[in-house]
Amino acid sequence: MERGQRPAKPAFPEPFARVVEAFRRLPGIGSKTATRLAFHLLLSSEEERSLLTGALDTLRSNLIPCRDCRNIVERDTQNPEAPLRCTICCDPARDRGILIVVEDIQTLYSLEKSGEFKGLYHVLEGRLSPLEGVNPDKLRIRELLERLGDPEVKEVILATSPTTDGEATALYLSRLIKPMGIRVSRIAFGIPVGLEIEYVDEVTLIRAVEGRHPF
Repeated sequence: MERGQRPAKPAFPEPFARVVEAFRRLPGIGSKTATRLAFHLLLSSEEERSLLTGALDTLRSNLIPCRDCRNIVERDTQNPEAPLRCTICCDPARDRGILIVVEDIQTLYSLEKSGEFKGLYHVLEGRLSPLEGVNPDKLRIRELLERLGDPEVKEVILATSPTTDGEATALYLSRLIKPMGIRVSRIAFGIPVGLEIEYVDEVTLIRAVEGRHPF
């Protein structure tokens, strides 16, 4: 090797490289983390690997969407095709007059983890995106409007992302819901705690002002 020339990266055997690539495709996983996870599996016990593969195999087959909100719920093994309701929708203590609309299940669980929201949810399973071919028919909008036929629902909170597509989705939904006589609100997006205002971008500042509340 010539002086100053960097050594070539080691080439992993194909089976190992496929595992690394599979991990790398996961959100938030870079090449180093993917390689570390692959080595962990390689050096782990057969029992540990079987536990992981077994859990992955049953992930989709044992879970179905909640018939009301589209959250995930475990399938009834005695009646696999039966539509079921999740624990949130079944909870009699939840405020059934408030419905918060989210794009995905991950957002649902993030909000639920905070412990602050006591109403019900509705998962759209995406957001409007004309460039990606996602139109209203591909989202769970029809199911949402059906749920809003319940006179008990008094308010819908739109919790779509503060992106162009997320804003377009919120605007589209508000135009459908307001004529039904239901209050429509939008979650506020503001300045993170601990961040100096001079370092905040203009869009976040505008959101912070728009989302102001009495002090």
